[in-house]
Amino acid sequence: MPKFTSTIKTILGALIILGGLFAFASKPAQNNEVIQNNETTYYQVVKIVDGDTIDVNINGKSERIRLIGIDTPETVKYDNPIECFGPEATAKAKELLLNKKVRLEVDSTQDDRDTYDRLLRYVYRDDDLFFNEWMITNGYAREFTFIKPYKYQTEFKQAEINAQNSELGLWKSGVCDY
Repeated sequence: MPKFTSTIKTILGALIILGGLFAFASKPAQNNEVIQNNETTYYQVVKIVDGDTIDVNINGKSERIRLIGIDTPETVKYDNPIECFGPEATAKAKELLLNKKVRLEVDSTQDDRDTYDRLLRYVYRDDDLFFNEWMITNGYAREFTFIKPYKYQTEFKQAEINAQNSELGLWKSGVCDY
């Protein structure tokens, strides 16, 4: 009987260890943006601040997101006048993102947050529209590099050249003096 008890204890111990390993391996990633088993997590856009800044609900908390690689004309910057094409860029962001589900992409070449404590991210709608690039491609935003080159810098610079050459949005003749 003692040998049987010893075998049972060994089996139970092994099951406890395996259970612990399984529980550890199935935990989601710490950044709450991508689940470890490669499923994508989507978040709801709850506010559009302007064309390059949005608020997203992440696990019940509203997080401000600054879009990497783009700059739209100002509409809400303290002590600054509303800039040409700013209202149009903000309106387009509302049309395309407000109350929509988005996934957020981190860029390892950039800081996680900016000096205003906003998360720095690329934003994709749940239909895979790459919002950062779309805004430049359609003339609602300029390419913007802050200190360090970023993952999609080459593509964004080319999108801006194409928008300028096609006179789209803020690049249209007579619209803004850029």
